[in-house]
Amino acid sequence: MCGIAGFVGPGSAKDLDRMLYAIVHRGPDDGGTFVDPETRVFLGARRLAVIDLSGGRQPMVAENGDLVVVFNGEIYNHLELRKDLEAAGCRFATDHSDTEVLLHGYRLWQDALPEKLNGMFAFAIYDKAARRLFLARDRFGEKPLYYAQCPGGIVFGSDLSAVTSHTNVATDFNIMGLQKYFAYGFFPAPSTVFKDVRKLPHGHSLKIDALSGKAVAIPYWRYALHPDPRPRPEGELSEELRSLLSSAVEKRLMSDVPIGIFLSGGLDSSAVAAFAARKIGADRLNTFCLGFDDPSYDESKFARQVAEVIGCRHFETHLCLEHAAEALPGILESLDEPLGDPSILPTYLLCRFARRRVTVALGGDGGDELFAGYDPFLALQPARLYASFIPSAVHLAITKLAERMARSSRYMALDFKLRRALRGLRHRAALWNPVWLSPLEPEEISELLEQPVSAEELYAEAIAAWDESNAKSDIDRSVEFYANFYLPEAVLTKSDRASMMVSLEYRAPFLDKDLVAFACSLPSDMRLRGRERKYILKRSLQGILPKTIIQRRKKGFGIPLTRIVKTDGVPFGDSLSGLLNDEALERLRAQHRSGIKDQRLFLWCLMSLIYFGRQRPSELSAVLK
Repeated sequence: MCGIAGFVGPGSAKDLDRMLYAIVHRGPDDGGTFVDPETRVFLGARRLAVIDLSGGRQPMVAENGDLVVVFNGEIYNHLELRKDLEAAGCRFATDHSDTEVLLHGYRLWQDALPEKLNGMFAFAIYDKAARRLFLARDRFGEKPLYYAQCPGGIVFGSDLSAVTSHTNVATDFNIMGLQKYFAYGFFPAPSTVFKDVRKLPHGHSLKIDALSGKAVAIPYWRYALHPDPRPRPEGELSEELRSLLSSAVEKRLMSDVPIGIFLSGGLDSSAVAAFAARKIGADRLNTFCLGFDDPSYDESKFARQVAEVIGCRHFETHLCLEHAAEALPGILESLDEPLGDPSILPTYLLCRFARRRVTVALGGDGGDELFAGYDPFLALQPARLYASFIPSAVHLAITKLAERMARSSRYMALDFKLRRALRGLRHRAALWNPVWLSPLEPEEISELLEQPVSAEELYAEAIAAWDESNAKSDIDRSVEFYANFYLPEAVLTKSDRASMMVSLEYRAPFLDKDLVAFACSLPSDMRLRGRERKYILKRSLQGILPKTIIQRRKKGFGIPLTRIVKTDGVPFGDSLSGLLNDEALERLRAQHRSGIKDQRLFLWCLMSLIYFGRQRPSELSAVLK
């Protein structure tokens, strides 16, 4: 695991040094640089040593000097690829470095290299002979990659702060990006908080001409369902899924440093822990859990139950709101970009707790997206019926009645879910999922930023994900929406940021290439059958996990956000003149204080924006100071 940075064109070694300093948390163990003065190619890497501790230093240069690579991530099928490459005549200098596999793999497969890889990655390969750079990001975007086109060149890096550390990169604020931030709770790729910096979307490669600095982004993969037309027995599917998940976990246990499991007590993380215990032995397995002082959010008793069943060494800590509030400013200031997911707080605290004992941790990210685990999946059929029969005037009256319901701070309380559902049902089906997740409604965003916006423009990316799908049902289209959009842009961004803040490598077995291909081939009723989510996953885990864990009600990794935004003491009084409309801002805050409207997600987004602005030498900082 590493952080990478580099540029082509104008700049100096001092620029590269500043860029690498900005990502030292991603690679505290080692660092290195490569410079080609003829083509003005600068490459650098910071390393968190996990695989081949002595032989995996970067930048790595091919034996004949024609190729150079910097790489962030892990390639889980690198041993199999090494055998194929050796059979093709490649000769390796390292013992078992996955980085060297990229060099030889590029030589043999060129631009098709990313399609061969089963792993998480962001890498840059410099091809001296062709005078070009080839960059790629993994299928789901587990590892980030930013870039900026500058006069005469291009700059790239693992973090936004690495790119903006180059003197030629402008940091003008992205107003359209901010609109989307309040619409989604994150900046959807390719947009970022800065107008001239872009995110390479997941499943994309980037080709850069080293002479001109011109770059072209090309998609090489997207998540698309293609149900197998052959009917297969449920038992056969369960057995195959069990085998694939076991194999995915085993691949991600590959490490030359201590490794552990994030165990919440939910279905996905419990499955990962159970298979890990079988592979390395329960007495060698460390699991980590974060509990909550609010019982409606706490899952620690279920995590303990799973740990006792599999016999692992279990470590537990608890989140106290008072202590969490003290940690919050530092966490939000360390985020590389504003992020509207409040679970960054418990995720960071869990990562920090685990980092005391391990360098690598596995978790359950991806299970909900691949197997229809979220609450909105259950709302889709009722939503379709409601939209078909309820006139808009009646809908408006029902919405006003729902707004009068007493508000609860409990996890996923009925009043919260009802108001969220009604909010989405104002729009067509393509907008239901993003609006259900949205911090603000389009009208509120328009008033807050004093810019005319439409729902179609705000949610253009989500609409495209829905409309371009070939799936036949709302359920399957929603699965593709969450897998192609919400998972890479929100869930995995949070996991990457939280873990890298403490130099911990995080791995997600559910995103294994072979397991994902299997999930894509399933018929819809194997994900959601009636009201039962994750149907086939639950069947495959019978006999592996206790029935109480398989059948228990889903609980996400949330926090009592209403209490946080009321008690945190965040400086909402900071002047936002010139960026946000003061009257609209105060109205939104007053609605939340009085209980007229639930604005907890917006207030979290605002907190994240303020703390980000205080740490960045940008136009935004000038506005927020």
